[in-house]
Amino acid sequence: QVQLVESGGGSVQAGGSLTLSCRVTRNNYSSRCLGWFRQAPGKGRERVARIGTDGSMAYAESVKGRFTISKDNAKNTMYLQMNSLKPEDSAMYYCAADVSTTSCSGPSLIWGQGTRVTVSS
Repeated sequence: QVQLVESGGGSVQAGGSLTLSCRVTRNNYSSRCLGWFRQAPGKGRERVARIGTDGSMAYAESVKGRFTISKDNAKNTMYLQMNSLKPEDSAMYYCAADVSTTSCSGPSLIWGQGTRVTVSS
């Protein structure tokens, strides 16, 4: 069974940086897309960034130019480098894997347990 394990969340002041990691626990797991989502209290889950096996990447407008998604296939790990953090970036961040689509929009995403990011002003 595939599991996604996030790490790297924490508390930071506005303008600071954090790097989130998401490790896929099974080698040769064939996902077509890996992505980062976030959910703030009282809000719906939002896709922040995704990277497909076709090399395509996409970002939410709110994080473009500040966040960078990447992956290291040798380590089965995906990253989210977050710079110039704002208080509105505070949320629980989840990584997800999709075997169906390269856009992480399939009906059966596999989710990690989440890691909290708190940005203070």
